[in-house]
Amino acid sequence: MSDVTTATRHRGGPLSREVIVDAAIGYLDDHGLPALSMRRLGERLGVEAMSLYRYVNGREDLLEAVVDRLVSRLHLEDGTRFGPADGWQAYLQWLAHAVRDLADEHPNAFPLVATRHPAAPWLRPPLRSLRVVEEFLENLTSRGFGDEAAVTAYRQFSSFLLGHLLLEVAGRGGSTPAGAEELDQGDGDVGGRDAEVDVADYPLLVRMRPMLSRYEADAEFEAALEDALDRIDRLVSR
Repeated sequence: MSDVTTATRHRGGPLSREVIVDAAIGYLDDHGLPALSMRRLGERLGVEAMSLYRYVNGREDLLEAVVDRLVSRLHLEDGTRFGPADGWQAYLQWLAHAVRDLADEHPNAFPLVATRHPAAPWLRPPLRSLRVVEEFLENLTSRGFGDEAAVTAYRQFSSFLLGHLLLEVAGRGGSTPAGAEELDQGDGDVGGRDAEVDVADYPLLVRMRPMLSRYEADAEFEAALEDALDRIDRLVSR
């Protein structure tokens, strides 16, 4: 959605924290994290930046609210439950794809979810919400996991999601944490920085460049998820 459309929609209308957070997510989607400022967000909404401070306590509070809004999508809606016959694997598969969908839809905002401090120092992004982690542990302990195994599974699963999806988001050209380099995505024959790389002095790269350039994120994610579930299965089967 363009800046003009969004600003027109809210110009003169009532502001709220929810409206501001929605606009911030839209701005991040369009322009990336480095471009976001209270002044620019005010322009997008058709108001002075100072008007925003009635609802958010500056940029840091705004970014935390953005993360909270995005992570809330990882909570199972009321009435949605995995039955005993579904097994813990069904829940973890749902959760993994929910996190990946979040990263896919908001590649410029996902690094915030992955890098900002969680609600408590013993939580791990991207599953950084108390509510989401409680739900994670409940789904595993109700299906035969002991406390120690459930915590280990949480740590392993979080590490899998974080490592795989941050790499995938960077490969799509999404915003990355400060100091991180973006990775090229997709077919090396299709423009971008990769088309300008001279690999003539590297015979193996010349030979394997078409394979290295193939975009296989979907298959790689499913394979990595299957490996993660296998490791957790061995953990709980001990």
